[in-house]
Amino acid sequence: MIRRAAVVQVPSTRDEPPLTEAQVAGGSPVARLVAARPWVMDATVAVVVVLVGLVGSMFIWETANGAVGLGLYQPDSGVAQRVTVTWLVGTASGAGLLLLRRVRPITVTVLLVVAALASLQVAGVLGVLGACLACALYSVAASRGTTTTWLVFGAVLTVVTVALWSWQDLGLLEMVLWSNAVVSQSDPSEWRTVLDAPLFSAGRRTGSVLLLLALLLLGVAVGSAARARRQHAADLVERYRALARQRDDGIALARAAERAHIAREMHDVVAHSLTVMVALADGADAAFERAPDRSRDALRQVARTGRSALVDMQRVLGALGPSVVDGTDRRVEPTELDLPTVVERFAAAGLPVTADGLDTALPADTSVRLAVLRILGEALTNVLRHAPGAGSVDVAVRRTPTTVEVDVADSGGTRPGSGGGTGRGIVGMRERAALLGGHVEAGPRPEGGWRVRAVLPWTGEGGADGEQVHREQLDGEPDQDRTDDGGRP
Repeated sequence: MIRRAAVVQVPSTRDEPPLTEAQVAGGSPVARLVAARPWVMDATVAVVVVLVGLVGSMFIWETANGAVGLGLYQPDSGVAQRVTVTWLVGTASGAGLLLLRRVRPITVTVLLVVAALASLQVAGVLGVLGACLACALYSVAASRGTTTTWLVFGAVLTVVTVALWSWQDLGLLEMVLWSNAVVSQSDPSEWRTVLDAPLFSAGRRTGSVLLLLALLLLGVAVGSAARARRQHAADLVERYRALARQRDDGIALARAAERAHIAREMHDVVAHSLTVMVALADGADAAFERAPDRSRDALRQVARTGRSALVDMQRVLGALGPSVVDGTDRRVEPTELDLPTVVERFAAAGLPVTADGLDTALPADTSVRLAVLRILGEALTNVLRHAPGAGSVDVAVRRTPTTVEVDVADSGGTRPGSGGGTGRGIVGMRERAALLGGHVEAGPRPEGGWRVRAVLPWTGEGGADGEQVHREQLDGEPDQDRTDDGGRP
């Protein structure tokens, strides 16, 4: 019999709350809040853009007035008002578009590029739209693939760089250089040079392009990192769910295997014994009047068979339970200890059995010996159930240096059998033999009747020597694949 450990009850995933990406990602309370309510981050970014834009508008006002004081603009050009208004409009439009970047990142990026071009064309300033473009590219990188991200990045950088190189007059370097310039109070006619706009400077334009490049790269890098973290969390969640499904499938398979094991054990213990007991009881009833001694012997055999089945039932139930604390297995040894006991039981039930080789020394391999025992019991049970009135049943057990052979042949029944059978018994015998590397042949004989022949290979030292070893107690338990009841086709 198989030693079976205690079954640990593992809760199904249906009883557990589903694992989410937010739980895997963890993070600070702020990060969890943002993950739960993305609109909070969108609104925060928009507010920050507005604040930066308001502060920057004051600096650009000073820069424009400083440029006028330096003679880079005509005094009556109104450049300060135009630049400041354009800056504020760009700030408002950029902040408003960023509220939609999570839903339509590429569309928002395109609209921000259009706003940047308009701002540069009207007033020669980019304002905070460069930072807004970086935020939009963050959203693109966080929600789109690598190829799409870099294509959008390249398009944005190219278009805005060309516009900066062509139209920008006031940028970050100009704000640093000109915001502190003193506005001249003298007569404009005394100025030697008064320009309509600052002259082209490759150095200042290059600085603006490099600043834009740094902002856009930062947005792409942070967005790609966020996307990688999210994908990693999603992979962990999917792996957890796959493991949970695998665990549930394993539990279901274990339960099905346990049910099949119980059914096979019950068949071996109950079906075989009950078949013999019914045949003995019928024989005792038939012989009660004319041969009371034989009837009494049959009833004693019924009692012995019943007690044997009861002990085997306790063995089955004990094997299905958990092990005791000290690690020993609460098992009961099989009650059918040898082949003569099995054959005598069926002979007492009315089978005309002629046996040869029952005293053959079987190998010490417990699995082989138990397989011989079970296959012989199954074959004789099938004769008793499905070939009643058989004139002869020949049993032969042979051992070669490499195999053990069991041969059971009957001459065919003269009365209808007790049931059609399910075919599981033959399947069970074949499976048991296959586990040992052997095979079972079962089918009708040309001269009539039925034959079961099993060939079981064995290896190793230590065969049983003589009848004394053959009759010693079988040490071990049958493997999990048991024989099932099966009739003949």
